[in-house]
Amino acid sequence: MSSSNQTLPPKEATLFKRILKCYEMKQFKAGLKYAKQILSNAKYAEHGETLAMKGLTLSCLGRKEEAYDDARRGLKNDLKSHVCWHVYGLLQRSDRKYDEAIKCYRNALKIDKDNVQILRDLALLQIQMRDLEGYRETKSRLLQLRSGHKPSWLGYCVAHDLLQEQDMAIQIIREYRRTQTNLSEYEASELVLYENQLLRQGTQSKQALDHLKKTQASARDMISYDESKADMLINEGRLNEAAEVLAVLINRNPEKWSYYAQLESCLKIESESDRLSIYTSVLEDHPRAMAPKRLPLNFTTGELFRGLLETFLRNGLRKGIPQLFNSLRSVYTYKEKVVVIQELCLGFAESLKTSSKCAAADAEDEPPSTYLWLLFFIAQHFDRLGHYQSALDYIGQAIEHTPTLIELYMMKAKIYKHAGDMKRAALFMDEAREMDTADRYVNCKAAKYMMRINDVERAEELCAMFTREGSSATDSLTDMQCMWYLTESASAYVRRDQWGEALKKCHEIDRHFDEFIEDQFDFHAYCLRRGTLRTYRRMLEVEDSVRQHKFFGKAARTAIECYLHLFEHPVQDESEKKTDEFA
Repeated sequence: MSSSNQTLPPKEATLFKRILKCYEMKQFKAGLKYAKQILSNAKYAEHGETLAMKGLTLSCLGRKEEAYDDARRGLKNDLKSHVCWHVYGLLQRSDRKYDEAIKCYRNALKIDKDNVQILRDLALLQIQMRDLEGYRETKSRLLQLRSGHKPSWLGYCVAHDLLQEQDMAIQIIREYRRTQTNLSEYEASELVLYENQLLRQGTQSKQALDHLKKTQASARDMISYDESKADMLINEGRLNEAAEVLAVLINRNPEKWSYYAQLESCLKIESESDRLSIYTSVLEDHPRAMAPKRLPLNFTTGELFRGLLETFLRNGLRKGIPQLFNSLRSVYTYKEKVVVIQELCLGFAESLKTSSKCAAADAEDEPPSTYLWLLFFIAQHFDRLGHYQSALDYIGQAIEHTPTLIELYMMKAKIYKHAGDMKRAALFMDEAREMDTADRYVNCKAAKYMMRINDVERAEELCAMFTREGSSATDSLTDMQCMWYLTESASAYVRRDQWGEALKKCHEIDRHFDEFIEDQFDFHAYCLRRGTLRTYRRMLEVEDSVRQHKFFGKAARTAIECYLHLFEHPVQDESEKKTDEFA
């Protein structure tokens, strides 16, 4: 308050301090009472800073119009007060008018350039708006003022990283580590791995591997550590060492496909048998792992492929894995392999019909469920090939075999959908839903299929079974940011020529994506306090590309279609229609 032209006497100054304390403690009603006590004195009825704090308190109580009125009065009465400018900036920020809020903060800093709280608020808005140059300058000033404050150091480091100035970011993070003696194990590990990430991105990539080895004792995220080490060894051409690291990673997680691809490239294996040996060796240590059983199906051919596929199918059918077909989708890009899949499956089906065995030479009978899941698989196979009548025949046999399995009815609906008969598809999906009304997933599928036949009202009725009582399903699902519901209903309204309703849904989706971007605001300060710099960096990248998501693209295309239609066929009101009729 030293910069203000309006100075309060001791009694009122004490009350003003209480207003500030109440605001910090979120005791807004008490703060409002103290503000009214000061303003009730005729001498200080127009005291700028008190009016500003009253406005800020009213804003927190949801009385926005009164808040702006008081804040503007306060600013008008005391333009040289950093408090008035800061408060007005906070009000603008609460309404997401970030550009205006930044202007207010800058005006406040002209009056009190070393105010740490205003600098922090300014930095938050600058990173939110991706004003990276300004963010770097603000964090630099904060670091000068609060050199012992962790977020100041880390924020300054991240600012240089975002500006592609990795060398400077590395110097900052090293200086910070040198000055800190009481870092926790987790904090030290994150700093080390983030520094290594900076080395790899910047001009010192050759030093990154040496740095990783020197700091191994500090690292706690060993998965990231080993993955980074393997990548760098591959880039350096040290393939044998990289292969050893990848073997460790595979032993830790044998289900990650990318490890195997990297290992194959390191070993420079070309022959089919040598490539297969990698997976058989992993299976010796991890016999229950799926990836080493599945991946060889991508590169093996001939009788070797047939033998591996037969084993894979037998195990999957015996266990009754509903997603067995989905795991083989990529194999369907090879026509000769599709033929083998069909021959094996039809052979199994013929044998199981007569002998309860997949092959005549088998010693043991298969359980009845094996035949069921085989019929389910064959139906999916023919559906994938576009042979819908054959698919319907086999799914019909499966339903006749076990009429209580929900997945069969869902598959039948899917086949009809692919065949273009959406009405029958919706009918069978609803039948599947009725078999288990407590299953939310099936309920959502049934609602989605109802949308596809433009029965939005029935879809809403189905969704209402799993939403809160007292409000419509549409309102509840919109509050929950349920994207599939909004996109499907928008498309349904377009097909029904209800362009206004379709646009409403599209704008709801746009609003949700605005909220996704806004939601990052609280994490700018939180991540710097916690020291989770690598995750924070990834979050910023995701937020910058969030509108590339398929849901936003679909909503945008639907909205464009609506606007083009309305431009070409403007909506007429009743008076215009009558005029046209008489004309």
